[in-house]
Amino acid sequence: MHIMEGFLPLPWCVTWFAISMPVVAYGLHRISKMAKAHPETKPLLAMAGAFILVLSSLKLPSVTGSSSHPTGTGLAVVLFGPAITSVLSVMTLVFQALFLAHGGLTTLGANTFSMGISGPVAGFVAFKALRKVGASNSVSMFLTATIADLFTYVVTSIQLAMVFQGPGGFWDSFVKFGTIFSITQIPLAIGEGILSVLIFDFLVRHRSDVLTRIKVIHVSTLSVETS
Repeated sequence: MHIMEGFLPLPWCVTWFAISMPVVAYGLHRISKMAKAHPETKPLLAMAGAFILVLSSLKLPSVTGSSSHPTGTGLAVVLFGPAITSVLSVMTLVFQALFLAHGGLTTLGANTFSMGISGPVAGFVAFKALRKVGASNSVSMFLTATIADLFTYVVTSIQLAMVFQGPGGFWDSFVKFGTIFSITQIPLAIGEGILSVLIFDFLVRHRSDVLTRIKVIHVSTLSVETS
């Protein structure tokens, strides 16, 4: 997903940064509020951030100027919602840009929008809909993580197609980018979904008290199955 340093023209860098940073600022406000009201959620927050960092650092070469990898945001968005997930994502993106030569500071806004905002929002909407129709925690978590991952790459394909349009125009470029991404991303998204289910099931069994508190504050549709 990461669009690499210097790959986007400056106007697009500024535009994506301006769109993404207000969401991140709101996420910081939510984290501060949650930490004060329920400090016992801090270790879970750190775990969710570490999960995003580790999974999104497992990159594979993809479209020129970009890369393909799991995102890790599905688990975080179920636990904390899209705004807080955007903060965890931007922290990961900054770390990777500075220390792993992965992504970049000029493309931070674009990468934050695709991985930290768009993907998590799509996953969160899917999670709420799945819980509303009575899907189990495992099914909901799997599909949330998978959708969040795949939608990140849909948005990345849109971002690239908007800037690098071939002779066939935007839609032709979008289809080409999306098709190339899908070769690696579909199996990665499925694997991420399975791993997210395993971790979430562990949390349900061993930290149901914390999940219940998060449910009250953040995720109204989350039901903790302890049986």
